[in-house]
Amino acid sequence: MKLITYLENGREKVGALTADEASVRPLPFADMTAAIEAGRDALVPAGEPVALKDVTLLAPIPRPRQDVICLGMNYLAHAKEAAQYDKEAFQQEKPVAVYFSKRVTEAVPPEGYIDSHPGLVRRLDYEAELAVIIGKTAKDVPAEKAGDYVFGYTVLNDVSARDVQTGHKQWYFGKGLDGFTPMGPCILTADEVPFPPALDISCRVNGETRQHARTDELITSIADTIAELSSGMTLLPGTIIATGTPAGVGMGMDPPVFLKPGDVVECEIEKIGLLRNTVK
Repeated sequence: MKLITYLENGREKVGALTADEASVRPLPFADMTAAIEAGRDALVPAGEPVALKDVTLLAPIPRPRQDVICLGMNYLAHAKEAAQYDKEAFQQEKPVAVYFSKRVTEAVPPEGYIDSHPGLVRRLDYEAELAVIIGKTAKDVPAEKAGDYVFGYTVLNDVSARDVQTGHKQWYFGKGLDGFTPMGPCILTADEVPFPPALDISCRVNGETRQHARTDELITSIADTIAELSSGMTLLPGTIIATGTPAGVGMGMDPPVFLKPGDVVECEIEKIGLLRNTVK
């Protein structure tokens, strides 16, 4: 099942896409977080389908209840290109997961705009990522049971201001600016793919492929991530975990190439869909 959040006649609603993905059937929940808390068995459409062309697509979770939890340098080739760009900022001393938090006041919808923040940001970059959505309260979850706690998956672009990120010696400000979290186009429920998902992930900028990998190439797996995080913190339903980005980001090019206003960034993951955004 593919779930979306959308606007119809000025009202925010959640729904399930029809099999042909041309229409959406509304679900009886106030928002996506409520739908996630209810569980997959409760996702029974309650209304007539509405054509997608007649609604406005939003990010599937427009206003996350907490910051997004992110993994840094979780693909080996990306870890190498990051260290080459700035060894002091990105070199890992130990082979452990790098976690950071991404502030999201409101997630950018598909076809929405990435704010380039002129005057503050000079080195704007993209990062296509598989985002995992937690489906039920997770505390002290063993790795072998982690899949039972996954509600579904979406596409997330971890937009990054590299100069702000490295200049502050920590990543929160450079990763959490307004307009830095495009997300969508939907949540693919976890029952649609085996766990852990092994899906093609890619990113194109102005039609040029920059990133391409598989989501099972993670250094720290989804199962190990959920197990480690839940050993010390409670993960609530609707928690979003961005699992890291493959090689091919702008700072990894020789010389580095950063985004500018007018650029179109397309992040795509097999079975989930395409997230397209324009820099302004």
